[in-house]
Amino acid sequence: MKKIIIIGAGGVGHVVAHKCAQLAEVFPEILLASRTESKCVDIAKHVLQQYGRTIKTAQVDADDVSDLVRLFDNYKPFMVINVALPYQDLTIMDACLEMGVHYLDTANYEPLDTAKFEYKWQWAYQERFKQAGLMALLGSGFDPGATNMFTAFAAKHYFDEIHELDIIDVNGGDHGYPFATNFNPEINIREVTAECRHWENDKFITTPAMSEMQSFTCPDEVGTYNIYRMYHEELESLTKHYPSLKKAQFWMSFGDSYLKHLEILGNVGMTSIEPVKFNGQDIVPIQFLKQLLPDPASLGPRTHGKTCIGCLVRGIKDGKKTTVYIYNVKDHQDCYKEVKSQGISYTTGVPTMIGAKMMMTGVWQQPGVWNIEQMDPDPFMADLNEYGLPFQVIENPDFKLI
Repeated sequence: MKKIIIIGAGGVGHVVAHKCAQLAEVFPEILLASRTESKCVDIAKHVLQQYGRTIKTAQVDADDVSDLVRLFDNYKPFMVINVALPYQDLTIMDACLEMGVHYLDTANYEPLDTAKFEYKWQWAYQERFKQAGLMALLGSGFDPGATNMFTAFAAKHYFDEIHELDIIDVNGGDHGYPFATNFNPEINIREVTAECRHWENDKFITTPAMSEMQSFTCPDEVGTYNIYRMYHEELESLTKHYPSLKKAQFWMSFGDSYLKHLEILGNVGMTSIEPVKFNGQDIVPIQFLKQLLPDPASLGPRTHGKTCIGCLVRGIKDGKKTTVYIYNVKDHQDCYKEVKSQGISYTTGVPTMIGAKMMMTGVWQQPGVWNIEQMDPDPFMADLNEYGLPFQVIENPDFKLI
């Protein structure tokens, strides 16, 4: 009986717990752990009501290796699904190494005091995981995650060589708030306000955050949106593992209200990660702001519209230039009906479960530290169709992108 521990009880943890609970034959025993156990208990109650399955809960400090080791020693899991904060990736990996536990996450490590998105810290664990006979799968969410698999699937089936990649993340949902984030506000704002980097001519080129914008019309009548170029961690791993790429960019849609509020909050210092003194104690403005904003896990019932996330890949097949667009469209309210979640948490949580399923069943089982695109994309893509995120392929679409 292979046991799993899910660490993190936010919006994505909620979805992962539900999707794993749907597959008792793959995930027979589940423990959900968080710093705040009451959040785990609430999710467990809903899982019991919806599926008649009991999942255990626990309190754990994911910043503390010894606390994680204690939990792993008591429960003895086969693997850990890390949907906690990116700051906690390394402590959880350290605990996995100490206790002989496989590892999976959805976002690369970043230091708490620096908005720096790099895989170097986790790639440095390669030999230790390999020597221990353990697998660490990095970036098994949607982006990174499904977008990496879209790229790998395109490279395997549609190209002899890929040359250009545009990852386009459009959230056409409306939650009705003047300003709210669809995932952890602290991580979201750090990500959006970071300097942009895109790959061109064998190097990363840095430009100011959100300084390049264009219009993109999604297929399937999702709509037309302004998308902004920004840096996202899968660009680092994809350009490494597909060295034929001459250009790679990441784009995300933002509404005018979101951008207006973000600009004002930035101007007054509320998005800063530097501590300031207030009433004799240090507070981090962005962490205080997080407490004021709506909890992303609460947005499900009020979010309407669709997501459209995909990869536009250009390259060569049989000596001819070709282009494919591989994408998924998901309705926010469909997600809420199934697991009481909005679409952003759902589109992250489903690929997380699928990556764990690949490891639990041995379809993907290779000691070392791996980015998801290094795995065979075919079984993962088949499971996207099976478990709620069906993908579509448009060959030679008429998109005009910068």
